[in-house]
Amino acid sequence: MAVVLLARNPTDTVTHGLLPAARDLGLPVRVLTDEPDAHRRTYAGQHDRLGRPEVVGCAVQDVRAVLATIEATGDPIAVISNSDHLQVQTALVANYLQLPGKDWRAAQRARDKGLMRARLRARGLDDTYCRRLVPGSALPDDSEIPYPVVLKPAEGVASEDVVMIRDREELVRRVADVRSRRRESDLLLEGMLEGPLQTLETLGDGDRLRVLGGWQTRVSPPPYFIEERLTWDPQPDPEVTATVLSQLQGIGAGFGACHTEFVLTPAGPRIVEVNDRLIGDHCDFAMARLLGEPLFHDVLQLLIGEPLKPDPPVSEPQAGVVHWVLVEQDAVLNRAPEEFYENRLRDGESYRLSYRPMKPVGVPVQVTGTNRDYLGSVTVTGPSAVGVEAVTSEFLAGGHWVIG
Repeated sequence: MAVVLLARNPTDTVTHGLLPAARDLGLPVRVLTDEPDAHRRTYAGQHDRLGRPEVVGCAVQDVRAVLATIEATGDPIAVISNSDHLQVQTALVANYLQLPGKDWRAAQRARDKGLMRARLRARGLDDTYCRRLVPGSALPDDSEIPYPVVLKPAEGVASEDVVMIRDREELVRRVADVRSRRRESDLLLEGMLEGPLQTLETLGDGDRLRVLGGWQTRVSPPPYFIEERLTWDPQPDPEVTATVLSQLQGIGAGFGACHTEFVLTPAGPRIVEVNDRLIGDHCDFAMARLLGEPLFHDVLQLLIGEPLKPDPPVSEPQAGVVHWVLVEQDAVLNRAPEEFYENRLRDGESYRLSYRPMKPVGVPVQVTGTNRDYLGSVTVTGPSAVGVEAVTSEFLAGGHWVIG
């Protein structure tokens, strides 16, 4: 029996995290995907490292197609996905097959930020203004809108089409612009949350929830919201954490890996979004290094029905930064580092520096105002926050990226 992994395009989390972990655990993997050729190309020549995953073409966004494919290929021992687009389908399939998984209703609330906000409001856990704009509906009257507000897709990812709106003229223009790309999508108007953006990273087995830590997030200036740098927080504020966990409980989230973003407003933390998966954009690899734990193995073991491991002994916390190098102009990426890992000494202490490219050299790149602007991620971990910042700054100043 195999682990069935639902996927769309290949991702580093699957290729370099979950598949090698499954191999280590002796779990065969069957990848169901609507992009089978892309996955086969990605895995070519890496079968020993990846455990020889089987790739099966499937319309993975359709639960019926997934169940039919499983019927034809064999019952799985677990069903998993690390895609935001496939969490509801994964939960429904796991429930149908009576396998460990998320509550599909909670997965849908996490997927649709309007449903999430409505649920929190109904539970008395959030008072943020939120108005759904369905296709063809008229815009609300200005007297209702507490400018500035944020326009976003109800089921968006990667900060795409997320923008701050200051007045009516801008609202009309921005809605028309987004509608030109998302004609059938529901949009949301949300009250602007003022304060620092943070994350909470958790693992849960349905009975117990463990807080792994969190990240302090540096975001680009409005009107866009590009995540530029994350700084590791191994021990988030207990009072803030308790409030965020109560909001997660209100949504029903918590099984498996969960990545929660929230703003620490003057009135307390307010959730921005819940992702029923590991944190992405290479932060999951950084977190595994910072925790000194087999994070991808742990996620898989929860999905095959094993209980959450006991909390590890308290150890000296590590400092860490993930810094994304961003496209700054529309041009061609002429030079960039290849993937590498190395140790650097500073003041007698060792720091781990790594770079993972996210766009290949030679391709046209353009500024989009979203997380799609990432050229690559620089990750530095080590014993001192001051040392981590110094190593990061030294590497970024090296002129490694040439766009022209």
